[in-house]
Amino acid sequence: MPVPGADSSFQFRGDLAETALPEILHTIDRFGVAGVIEASRGEFVKQVHIRDGNVVHATSSDLEDSLGNFLLRAGRLTTQTFLETMRERERLQCRLGEVLIVRGFLSPGEVYDAIRKQVEAIVWSLFYWREGRVTFTLGESDPGHQVRILLPMRQVILQGIKGAPDAKALVARLGRRETLFEPCCRTEDLIEAALDRDEYRLLALVDGKRTLYEICSQGPLSAADNGKILYAFQVLQLIRRAGEAPEAGMRGREAGSGAIKIRYRTESDFTS
Repeated sequence: MPVPGADSSFQFRGDLAETALPEILHTIDRFGVAGVIEASRGEFVKQVHIRDGNVVHATSSDLEDSLGNFLLRAGRLTTQTFLETMRERERLQCRLGEVLIVRGFLSPGEVYDAIRKQVEAIVWSLFYWREGRVTFTLGESDPGHQVRILLPMRQVILQGIKGAPDAKALVARLGRRETLFEPCCRTEDLIEAALDRDEYRLLALVDGKRTLYEICSQGPLSAADNGKILYAFQVLQLIRRAGEAPEAGMRGREAGSGAIKIRYRTESDFTS
């Protein structure tokens, strides 16, 4: 996905069935450009606003992604309070956050935290879309009077891939089970991606000698989760391919043994 930084009229169009969302996000981050990703599937449209290497806002036409429904699912509002605030919001024609603060249901800090988690849920949900139209429009965007947050793009990519349901499809993008990888990152890259201990332990197994199969099998998490995180490392350019091990180096394993077991999750896991 080429993103020319000087052409403010640039617009990328693609299909999520062909172009992986994490790779789109990393290309945008690599060029350091501002713009809006719009993804549509069926009747629903979701937008992600990007600026200075951060997701600053996200919107969705799906009412299940609304702030009120998010707070209701999270147990932050009772059904009675939810209905009461929605009626008040409609009467005053103002934003829900304003009603929650004025009525004393939540503090400004709690509303900000809720909006941040709501935006995260919208972004994470897009990693569940296996198909749908996607466009990226280059240029500064104004999300209006929406609250702006800052989600570092590298962390968005890593966390989104970790929550994605189809480990098999992601691992297939890494290569064959004999594929070797080597690290190609700086310490600053690891800090910006906010790797936790297990992720760092997995990265430490990447030495140019262990195969994809061995890293997934020996890593600190399940083989499927290790594979997804390795794919995130490749997207973030923390690792790169270093060739393939010879068949003799496969420790005599039978071809088809030790397949990665996949735990499929549902899209509702992102919004529950």
